[in-house]
Amino acid sequence: MINKAEIKAAPLSGEYKERIYDISSPWNSQDWTWVKFENNDYTQWFGHFRGSPRAVSVSHKHNKVLVLTSDYLFLLDRLNGEMIEYESQPQYQSLTISPLGDFIIADYYNIEIIESSLANKQLIESPIQMDFITFQGWHKNLLLIICEEFLNSLDNQMKLELNVETMKLSLK
Repeated sequence: MINKAEIKAAPLSGEYKERIYDISSPWNSQDWTWVKFENNDYTQWFGHFRGSPRAVSVSHKHNKVLVLTSDYLFLLDRLNGEMIEYESQPQYQSLTISPLGDFIIADYYNIEIIESSLANKQLIESPIQMDFITFQGWHKNLLLIICEEFLNSLDNQMKLELNVETMKLSLK
């Protein structure tokens, strides 16, 4: 059972057990993301995923792992590391895990909650139209977010907070 995951540089050949997660497509890039996994028994292994690295998160609540690369969004089973499903050519730029165990993901304009599957996404309503969304980290149950206000020619950077208990997004 996967307990931890983090993006790392490629390991030395033969140093760790390795697993390749690749989808056959003519649209694939030549880039790879290396993720080091640690199981509950402290054994470590690497997965390599098609696309350049963006983010990885583990949900103990849903027993799932999300790996975000430039080419794919991979959903893995935390119990055995098997790929459950994937999404091609994702526009997502940011990924985090809430203190409640739900995945939170953002593309350039929207923030969504992913629960048990990639098809089960909930859009979070925003008080403004957002652009260039980046997650800045957690303060208790508040996700700190920075974005630009969409179509604002003043280059106006906005700060927002997502309260994961209420799923409300507010200006800070």
